[in-house]
Amino acid sequence: MNKIILKYGFISGALAAALMLGTGLYLHNNPHFGGMEVWGYGGMVLSMLFVFIGVRVYREEERNGSIGFGEAFKVGGIMALISCVCYAVAWMMVSNWLLPDFMNQYVQQTLDAMRANQQPEAEIQAAAAEMAKYQEMYAKPVYKFLLTLMEPLPVALVVSLLSALLLQRK
Repeated sequence: MNKIILKYGFISGALAAALMLGTGLYLHNNPHFGGMEVWGYGGMVLSMLFVFIGVRVYREEERNGSIGFGEAFKVGGIMALISCVCYAVAWMMVSNWLLPDFMNQYVQQTLDAMRANQQPEAEIQAAAAEMAKYQEMYAKPVYKFLLTLMEPLPVALVVSLLSALLLQRK
């Protein structure tokens, strides 16, 4: 595999992992998850900027300034996939070491927020039943890894598509 693809995929992944560690340290000391999705997805977008940069460097250094949409998308996709795997591995470590009770706390805070917003009890019970299924899956490392891997994948797909669209040159 091309060194540029690996380099920028792992730079993106290292940034994603570092941001995950920072978030984990913050949540370890302040276990209130409200609004953390914004920070999480913001960090994903920030780390994925290196996918864009990597596709550009690949185009300039490996393809002499020209690259088609398909190849740019493939290169960006591989970089993004490397980054996503790093993100998931980082979460596996952070959640095991810093936030071992994350899922239970997350479920409780979500249900408490629903009650505070005076949502109907039937909706709260339905949400609790749905979350119980995820808690059961989340207890198994393979499922936890796969569920975590699905978080950055939409961002990775969008960044790979945008990179290919913006950087393609014939």
